[in-house]
Amino acid sequence: MSPTATIGLTGDLLVGGGAYRGTHGEIAAVDPRTGRELQPSYGLGGPEDVRRAAELAEAAFDTYRETTPAVRAGFLTAIADGLDALGDELIARVTAETGIPAARVTGELARTTNQLRLFADVVRDGGWLGARIDPALPERTPLPRPDIRRRLVPVGPVAVFSASNFPLAFSVAGGDTASALAAGAPVIVKAHSSHPGTSELVGRVIQRAVADHGLPEGVFSLLFGTGREVGIALVTDPRIKAVGFTGSRSGGLALVAAAQARPEPIPVYAEMSSVNPVIVLPAALRGRGAEIGRALVASMTVGQGQLCTSPGLVFAVDGPGVAEFVAAAAEALRAVPAAPMLSAGIQQAFAEGVERLRSATGVEIAAAGEAGDGIAAPGQAHLFRTTNAELRDNPALQEEVFGASSLIVTVNSADELRDTVAGLEGQLTLTLHADDADLEVARALLPLLERKAGRIVVNGWPTGVEVGHAMVHGGPFPATSDSRTTSVGTAAIERFLRPVAYQNLPAGLLPAGLDDGR
Repeated sequence: MSPTATIGLTGDLLVGGGAYRGTHGEIAAVDPRTGRELQPSYGLGGPEDVRRAAELAEAAFDTYRETTPAVRAGFLTAIADGLDALGDELIARVTAETGIPAARVTGELARTTNQLRLFADVVRDGGWLGARIDPALPERTPLPRPDIRRRLVPVGPVAVFSASNFPLAFSVAGGDTASALAAGAPVIVKAHSSHPGTSELVGRVIQRAVADHGLPEGVFSLLFGTGREVGIALVTDPRIKAVGFTGSRSGGLALVAAAQARPEPIPVYAEMSSVNPVIVLPAALRGRGAEIGRALVASMTVGQGQLCTSPGLVFAVDGPGVAEFVAAAAEALRAVPAAPMLSAGIQQAFAEGVERLRSATGVEIAAAGEAGDGIAAPGQAHLFRTTNAELRDNPALQEEVFGASSLIVTVNSADELRDTVAGLEGQLTLTLHADDADLEVARALLPLLERKAGRIVVNGWPTGVEVGHAMVHGGPFPATSDSRTTSVGTAAIERFLRPVAYQNLPAGLLPAGLDDGR
């Protein structure tokens, strides 16, 4: 039986409550393991489809933003339940379109549904409203104080761009969509072209939940489009009030530029580029250099290195333990089998990045993994080595290589390390390996690390992002376009809210969360 018959996909755009085929060309997913094209093909949308989805989202906004916490939380929970109910059907399609092993997809599905339920809890709790009340002080001198009450309200319809590397957790029902819906904002998702079948399956679950909860159809739409036409049309539509994006630096900056050129500029929360540097201090190297080397390889090769938190740059202070660290990492890497990358395009970009490092002056290959013969889009892991002097002379060595590749840089001293870290771009994460004898150096580095990253990891690894209340998945440019925010964790809802103050409103007009019984 064909994949289409098995999973009932149609290849349609999902605009509001309707489904129809786009007329601006078509695409089909390709299994990166075999190179086989998957059915059905997907009709692509155009500007008129963006306008229709935006009209519906605008029409839905005032009704949806006023839904009760119980209704909105029930809606989010229903999406989670619907995704869980798809189970093996969804997992099989994700694996076919991305090459991601079923075990990892199972974990990603759980992460996706858990974060939907977490945002349902956030909505019920009400703390997201940010309510603040300054009661009237009519007798205050020299001037009385009026009654002032403040809350957060949704900004308006939101455009979400799906990521390539997390087809569930950062895609159609991922963190951007979940947090925007929790905030009370309708969402229009631009699906990623490498996993359209996955996107349709998830989109139909959301579409069904909208209908089952009696919500306006414009609360959710799903569009397909290649190139930048649909994306730019979304960002520049005057009804869109914020954007969530995970992808390349060039793509994110194009959306930021388009958003800022509008008559009414809007925020673009773009997660773009990070090499997630790891710093290994002298005592840690002396005491457990080989252990850290093996753990580095485990971290850099998880997900075939196609994670936004993969460690792509490692600084080791030269001295005892460095040789053991490099040797252990190299030995571990040679045993890593190649695996399919997410798509042929990503594999080609990875190969070009590896070649750029291979041919750079002063850079040597420490090790390479197995070649991956027989895989349509293989990712062969690579470990490189250079010196801090070479890194200073060639800043391009700091550029992200999206895949299982890491560059070890030996640094002569702790002082030189500090100067080097000061010259780094903004990062999602910075990791520090330090033993007790390193704490003085680590303490001196900490303020600098805070300036450079959104998350600081000590004696661990950046891959694996906990979804919770305290998590920050963001960082200074170019890791993200706005370092004040996070795309993971409950604080992600704040991106799609804005404050409104109410002065001397009668009790009968006070909005939810601001009534104290007066």
